[in-house]
Amino acid sequence: MSFETILIDKKGKIGILTLNRPQKFNTFSSLMAEELNTALRKLDEDSEVRVVIIRGAGKVFSTGIDVSEFRGKTPSEYHRWFTRMDQMHLTISSMVKPVIAMVHGYAVANGAGLVAAADFAIMAEDAKLGTTAINVGLLCTGPIIPMSYGLGKKKTLEMLLSGDMIDAKEAERLGLVNKVVPAEKLEEETFAFAQKLIDKSPVAIEIGKIFYYQMIDMPFRQRFILNSEVITRLSTTEDALEGINAFIEKRQPMWKGK
Repeated sequence: MSFETILIDKKGKIGILTLNRPQKFNTFSSLMAEELNTALRKLDEDSEVRVVIIRGAGKVFSTGIDVSEFRGKTPSEYHRWFTRMDQMHLTISSMVKPVIAMVHGYAVANGAGLVAAADFAIMAEDAKLGTTAINVGLLCTGPIIPMSYGLGKKKTLEMLLSGDMIDAKEAERLGLVNKVVPAEKLEEETFAFAQKLIDKSPVAIEIGKIFYYQMIDMPFRQRFILNSEVITRLSTTEDALEGINAFIEKRQPMWKGK
């Protein structure tokens, strides 16, 4: 399957997805939004891939939605259009494989949303991030949903309503990214983080990600009911037995993915 706005590559067990509209600063067109979701699902179904990395071609990660598509829509057309732009959040949360955003340059509006949608994010120290739609009379209501899980009310509202950009260190302090690294080491550090996940039990990684996205929608007590079910199921897997045996025998585990 070929795409017009997305590049797909593989390096070992890592699937690499590149936003490929550098002349438009990787802004989201309707086509790129559709192709992004299709490409993510394709990599999730690829048995050779264990982790997915998303990056941007050219000078930036992504600077939001392509505003050339904005004008002249009916309410129902706007509803379909924004739903398409936000679909990545639901796609990534439904995937069993971890998704890492590799962030350079700028991640703005829907680009910041993609960083928030990813399970993990590694950011170059000179990069900046912002939910800036308020500056043109709109709101980054889609991106702010996953951001709000890690931010309190005041910071969530500040991100939503101020339109300010924040630097990489502030993004890390707020928990919006996992790690900030020198720009020249961004790729190396992102792939090293991916390898760390690959080195873990595939079963535990898959079950752990599914657990998180189920758990966040549940009330407090129901989370512990789910927890008991999940850890019981995981404890019966071959990987769990291998992990315990390897720990006792002081050796590296040999994961079977079962």
